[in-house]
Amino acid sequence: MNSVFFLVLRRMRAPLIVLIVVYAISVLGLTLVPGANDDGTASPPLSFFHAFYFVSYTATTIGFGEIPKAFSDAQRLWVTACIYMTVIAWSYAVLTLLALVQDKAFQHTLVASRFARRVTHLRAPFYLVCGCGETGSLICRALDILGFDFVILEKDEQRVEELDLEDFKTNDPALAADASQSTNLQMAGLRHPYCKGVLAVTNDEECNLAIAVNARLLNPNIPVLARVRSPVVAASMASFGTNHIVNAYERFAEYLALAVSSPERFRLIEILTGLPGTVLPQEHRPPHGKWIICGYGLFGQSVARYLSLPGIELTVIDPEGEGPAHIKTVRGIGTESDVLEAAGIMDAHGIVAGSPNDVNNLSIAMMARKLNPSIFVVARQNQAASDLLFDTFRAEFSMVHTRIVAQECISVITTPLLSRFLAAVRHAEKEWSKALGTRLESLCSGHVPQVWDVRLNQQDASAAHRALLEQRPLSAGLLMRDSAHREDSLAAIILMVERDGEAFLLPGDDFMFKPDDAILLAGRHGARSSLTLTLRNANALHYVVTGEDSGRGWLWRKLFPNKQEASVDAHPDGGGKSH
Repeated sequence: MNSVFFLVLRRMRAPLIVLIVVYAISVLGLTLVPGANDDGTASPPLSFFHAFYFVSYTATTIGFGEIPKAFSDAQRLWVTACIYMTVIAWSYAVLTLLALVQDKAFQHTLVASRFARRVTHLRAPFYLVCGCGETGSLICRALDILGFDFVILEKDEQRVEELDLEDFKTNDPALAADASQSTNLQMAGLRHPYCKGVLAVTNDEECNLAIAVNARLLNPNIPVLARVRSPVVAASMASFGTNHIVNAYERFAEYLALAVSSPERFRLIEILTGLPGTVLPQEHRPPHGKWIICGYGLFGQSVARYLSLPGIELTVIDPEGEGPAHIKTVRGIGTESDVLEAAGIMDAHGIVAGSPNDVNNLSIAMMARKLNPSIFVVARQNQAASDLLFDTFRAEFSMVHTRIVAQECISVITTPLLSRFLAAVRHAEKEWSKALGTRLESLCSGHVPQVWDVRLNQQDASAAHRALLEQRPLSAGLLMRDSAHREDSLAAIILMVERDGEAFLLPGDDFMFKPDDAILLAGRHGARSSLTLTLRNANALHYVVTGEDSGRGWLWRKLFPNKQEASVDAHPDGGGKSH
């Protein structure tokens, strides 16, 4: 606010000085020019008060007339001159003020001041999202759906204006500013007590590096998630202690290699990292054998490095003819049939269309299928605007780097334990992964399960935490019972329990919890709601542990009886079936 005030004073300094001088001259003249009585004799000039009063309403065109009495000709002559002087002075001031209001720098200062006030007055936890392009938009939509507040810094003014059209539940602050600047980050709440984390997801990885460095230096206590493309920048971020570095190229290449070498492990990761509630995609089983990689940029290099597996023979197609020494390289783009034939398309098992151009990638994929209809196609999609084209083509495997970054960021934010569990999945037995994946698919009827974590502390699980502190036993089997019908189990699975840095994967029903245990679960949304009630409500927890429902009143038990009560009512002699 102070910057706006001082900017107005600086720009309006000359017009204000002119107005003051004109007013002073006008008032001074009226106090020196004599008036006239009714009989024509001279009368004393106006006092300073009457002179200032007259000039004030005359200069502003109000015009009350000549008061306290009619003026002399000399006074009227002076007033005529004053009128022209004040009109010119006021015109100069008004025009300068209009120019100031239309000035881009002033408008930005005004917007920034309003933005800073809104951020300062935030009283709920929020995330600072730096960059709101395709990736940032996906992250913001997900945060909005999940009920998290966020603050946006985006360099593109037009993109910030478009955010007003987004159907967000809350009106989150957004500012068109360079997120790599320390002052802008502080204005956006980097040091705000309610800031929970920073997401550096701009399209410029050097800018993301600057954001990560600023965050680690200015507020080292909050987590930083940063998006990168090159290994060099990733190494720089790691040296500054960036909490989570997301390289979409590396992540996709890792997933592709995992799908080739261990489809069961990849299927389990795919189930746990999808969008909750959506239909599970078809299972990917990329074949072993000969693969062709079109484009040897950063993406192609990552794919080639991860696909260097036993039973995989690689060939690279690159416009500059660049490729590793131990791999056959063909010069070209991959859209030409002779180039693909030279690379061995006729006997290839898979092809990766990985150029930075969507049209070229589609051309490569279509030509490859024309020459070899049975080939497994992996297509790289660079722009979200190409969704319709890639959906129509239907490649066996598609890579959309914006979605990969957004999904990983949301996963880290909402379920911090998931990344550790997925790391364990990558080294798990194939049969173990297959069994868990099949169990999750059956549990959620072919839809992506909801994955969440909860800590047994006072904040997240007050009732369970209190019970554990009082040395009352609580096992995994009891906790996963339905708080409405104790005989039924919740449609969810405990994936992992973390205790003092140690991880317990898929704990059995006899696993005993301790205070401050962190639990990772996957299942249906209704199971999460029921489990939350059990963890926070002492009566619900008492019911699932003991079977006694003493916490409910007589009227409530009559209106909403559980299965045990209904059985007793139906068979008062005790001869009913056990549930």
